Amino acid sequence: MDARFLCALVLVLVLVVLIPATCGDDGQLTFVSELSSKPAQKLSRYGWYGNARLLRFHVPQEAAVARWLFTVTRSNSFQCGQHNVTIYLRAGAPPVINPTNSVFPNATRWTPCLSLTLPVTSHSSTTFNLSDPEPGDWFVAAHLPEDDGRIEQKGFPSCSYLFQPQLSIRKAVDTPILQQGVLLLQTAAPNAPAHLKLYVPEFSSSLSVSVAGCSSEDGSGNCSLVLHLGSNSLLESRVTANCSGVSCSAVLPHPPWDTWLRVVVESSQENRTVTFSVVSNYSVGCKPKSLGLAADDDIIKLRGNSSNINSTWAANSSMVAEASASNESAFTPAALLSPSACVWSIPVLYEEADALSLQFTPVNGPNVSVTDTHATLLTYPLHTQATGGTLNLQLTLNTTDVILGSSSSVVACLSPWAPVLELNHSYPCHTALFGGFSVQVNVSAPKAVVRLPFPQATTWYLTLQLTCNSSDCENVSVVSVVPEVFISACVEDCGTYGECRLLRSYSYLYAACVCKAGWSGWGCSDDSKAQSYIRQVTATLLLTLSNLSFLPAIAVAIQRFYITEASVYLFTMFFSTFYHACDQPGVAVLCIMDYDALQYCDFLGSICSIWVTILCMARIQDTLKYTLFMLGALLIAMSMQLDRKGLWNLLGPILCAFLLMVSVWVYRGVRRRHCYPPSWQRWVLYLIPGALCALIGVCLYIFAETEDNYYYTHSLWHILVASCVVFLLPPREKNREMLGWSKGWSLTWPWSWTPRVCGYTLCQSSKDELYTVT
Repeated sequence: MDARFLCALVLVLVLVVLIPATCGDDGQLTFVSELSSKPAQKLSRYGWYGNARLLRFHVPQEAAVARWLFTVTRSNSFQCGQHNVTIYLRAGAPPVINPTNSVFPNATRWTPCLSLTLPVTSHSSTTFNLSDPEPGDWFVAAHLPEDDGRIEQKGFPSCSYLFQPQLSIRKAVDTPILQQGVLLLQTAAPNAPAHLKLYVPEFSSSLSVSVAGCSSEDGSGNCSLVLHLGSNSLLESRVTANCSGVSCSAVLPHPPWDTWLRVVVESSQENRTVTFSVVSNYSVGCKPKSLGLAADDDIIKLRGNSSNINSTWAANSSMVAEASASNESAFTPAALLSPSACVWSIPVLYEEADALSLQFTPVNGPNVSVTDTHATLLTYPLHTQATGGTLNLQLTLNTTDVILGSSSSVVACLSPWAPVLELNHSYPCHTALFGGFSVQVNVSAPKAVVRLPFPQATTWYLTLQLTCNSSDCENVSVVSVVPEVFISACVEDCGTYGECRLLRSYSYLYAACVCKAGWSGWGCSDDSKAQSYIRQVTATLLLTLSNLSFLPAIAVAIQRFYITEASVYLFTMFFSTFYHACDQPGVAVLCIMDYDALQYCDFLGSICSIWVTILCMARIQDTLKYTLFMLGALLIAMSMQLDRKGLWNLLGPILCAFLLMVSVWVYRGVRRRHCYPPSWQRWVLYLIPGALCALIGVCLYIFAETEDNYYYTHSLWHILVASCVVFLLPPREKNREMLGWSKGWSLTWPWSWTPRVCGYTLCQSSKDELYTVT
């Protein structure tokens, strides 16, 4: 029994030893692939950011290679030449683009992103490979060339381009972890670099990675290695060290906090495998005291206590107590720094007000104390949902209590991933892998603003410090500033000549400005092509007063006793006038009701006017005519609600009414064996000029309108359409009474008997009148 148990135990131990030796890790990384694709999107010409198609991809943490495939397909060949599609790529946030080379608003900082140009004829594709990509969300944007201003009518054939991006990821599933102070033996070949990762904790001030004990296959100790630290985000370059001897190292001052850092070691020797040892070390310059896990810690206590950070730096351990004693009014006693403190970290409240609307507030009030010996640190975490807006920093110097010297200033550095804890002339606002944004305030310029459209999804750090000459800091070493940091949808709400619109790409929300009256730019602040005030007033007057050309049509309709038709023309004139008064892009705007309601009534009245005019020309029985009036108006109202700018919503009623009119005219002409209308004067003086006015107006409306000439071509369209109504309305029926709408309106009685007046019976004539000129 015991012998069999011992044999079984030995067999298990043998299997445990042999299985890893035969089937286990051979020292090489295991790579797997991931594929992701987005549905094809129709591209548009670029006029504002909403015309660009924005798509989001996710790159996993241990991705070694990312390969994008961009495909553009032309759906038809209708008057299509070769166009260039511009593609943008950015990590962490949507790309900030400027295809029109417009001027950005003041104090707006932005970094150009990677752009690719793809010429397209019928079907084109291109690929983009990126080694060691930045993990997280990547955004792709694409658009056609700049809009030429031509207004395309919906429903007409046009060039259509479909854009479809695809992402292929090569990911390592067993990346070795490089731990603090632990040597790790690795190998690297020309086509198989060594991939490692290490975790950088918060409050790390410096990070170093060293390579030692390098040896190649031939036994020589002279190795050629390239050491890379960091990921490839296309914005900032990675830190690279070339190793030509036995050992080398790379140092990162201000490394990114609370993140995994990628380490890649490549061999430049051909057909040789290099073995080496790698080790990492980091130092902590400042680390906060532990707050403990007391259950009674709440927001009330937090507002009265800010966390003081102890220092391991000897240079920042003096003169704080004296500064606080001489400037007690500058900050509360809870904010006093200990003699060994190197930085003052202030907790910040994160308040979400609305979509793309976030507010960050220091818990101990809006005023923040800043000294000349220590940095003041505020932390602002940004999630992916907040990257579609604009990060705003407004720094104001409080000169109420303390007056600075002429050469003193408060320097601020807003940086992502890691803070810059020393702000002076020798230390710029830049971390090891990412650049920051620096501002300063002083007596002459007490307010500074920084706007960052589409900030990256990471933790942002604001560092504040007082810099001054020794003579100026003898009496003042602590000042108060008000840092206001918040997320807004657009830059300054797009100003007077812009509108901030919330856009959506699947579940991701972002905002952009659509400009008007010729203004352009990211915040609609570029007035290089802006319309003057006189031009705006002229456009408004032309588009509104041109509707008065319906007055002759209304007068003619009333004179010929077409009261229903005149009412429709009056409705069209009224709502077209006020719709165009409300539709103006500039400041000369008047809206008597909701814009959408005005637009709906304008479109409805325009098509109903054409509908009743053509039916009136058909000269059908009044009962049938008014029945078709009502039925057509209801159907037109329904189609306008579905798609008021659709081509067939306009052509459908016109074609139906025109076919009915032609059918009636042909029937009468065949029955009478004579052309109908029979008078040549009617054809030459009325029908042909009216048809020409309508044809010219339709051609202007469809083919000639652009954004630049819209105000006078559309005004001419109003005049031509109203003029054709005057020509095309048929003459008055001879038996139509002055007080009746139709020949039977005032003489039709609801009773079955015929009325008698003074012994005479009132009769009605049913004679079919000819279509003649009166």
